Amino acid sequence: MALNKRQFIQRIAATAVAAQVGNSGLSWAQNKPFKIGLLLPMTGPFTSTGRQVENGVRLYMAQNGIKVAGREVQIILKDDTSIPDVTKRLAQELVVKDKVDVLAGFGLTPLALATAPIATQAKTPMVVMAAATSMITETSPFIVRTSMTLPQVTLGVAEWAPKNGIKRVVTLVTDYGPGYDAEKTFKERFLLNGGQILAEIRVPLRNPDYAPFLQRVSDLKPDALFVFVPSGAGTALLKQFAERGLDKAGVKLIGEGSVADDEILNDMGDVALGMVTSHPYSASHNSPANKAFVSAFMQQSKGIRPNFFGVSGYDGMRVIYEAIKATKGQGDGEALVGAMKGQIFESPRGPVYIDAQTRDIVQNVYIRRVERINGQLYNTEFDVLKDVKDPGKTR
Repeated sequence: MALNKRQFIQRIAATAVAAQVGNSGLSWAQNKPFKIGLLLPMTGPFTSTGRQVENGVRLYMAQNGIKVAGREVQIILKDDTSIPDVTKRLAQELVVKDKVDVLAGFGLTPLALATAPIATQAKTPMVVMAAATSMITETSPFIVRTSMTLPQVTLGVAEWAPKNGIKRVVTLVTDYGPGYDAEKTFKERFLLNGGQILAEIRVPLRNPDYAPFLQRVSDLKPDALFVFVPSGAGTALLKQFAERGLDKAGVKLIGEGSVADDEILNDMGDVALGMVTSHPYSASHNSPANKAFVSAFMQQSKGIRPNFFGVSGYDGMRVIYEAIKATKGQGDGEALVGAMKGQIFESPRGPVYIDAQTRDIVQNVYIRRVERINGQLYNTEFDVLKDVKDPGKTR
């Protein structure tokens, strides 16, 4: 049926309005800020972890801009004081009130576990940049991890020790999820390689006094003490280790690398010299990417040396940025998580990738020895296990 002039003009006008509405909707979506709720312990005993992750996040944004795929990236930082109930409440507020696109941070395992159900219900991606218990990614299909798992990084020193004259060991770990993971992994691998565990000691997470536990170690006279304590707790442990005379008695100190945290290593003094640990990162890692990262991080943080959590925050932002790009700024929670899976890139720590099945990071694990270089203490890498997956997810 032929249109008269008036009908023709009306149809053209309607088409133009529809196109304008469609374009304005797209423009609105692209102009809407991309919000990241960053939940970290910025006060309390684990402040150093929060500060490191935040500095890594801010550095990545400073180097790569705040606009990605047409979206301005905004960080909403909340101090959860490392208390799970606080983390949960803040995560709910960020999702419901602030309508964040991604939750990130999580300095300790209990904080990540408290938030996992919220991520699932809201279908909001949750990028874990610190917490390291193996099973965290299994608690929500929306969790992606850029830090590590304790079984993954403990394997290295558990393999090294029995090959280097250490046969009788006492284990000392902090009494919570990561500590159990470290203890279990070390024990299984060390026994498999012919070692003997004389005792298994667990110490409180908050305000630990290591003295009575170290006295027991002294009485048992092991070849070595294997330790896991959260980053930041190593100074107190080593101080009391020296006060008990364990270093002079010939007890070697070995462990998962958090005890030799790069940020506080210089404060530990000579008692730390010779300590062997396994970990995914050292500030002295010899690569162009890491040298540039350390220099930029120390400028960003006003002189603080980066540790593993600084790198994990930096890499976590890289994973988020690339997911925004891959979804052209339009991705919902499921699309963003899908775009995070399988990412492969060169980190300051070395080559890494996000396992598409487990959503956990795969990375090199380095065997390191504390040495003094140009008057400062560093974890010097001398061996490496390449492309290590979390062994708890490969059985």
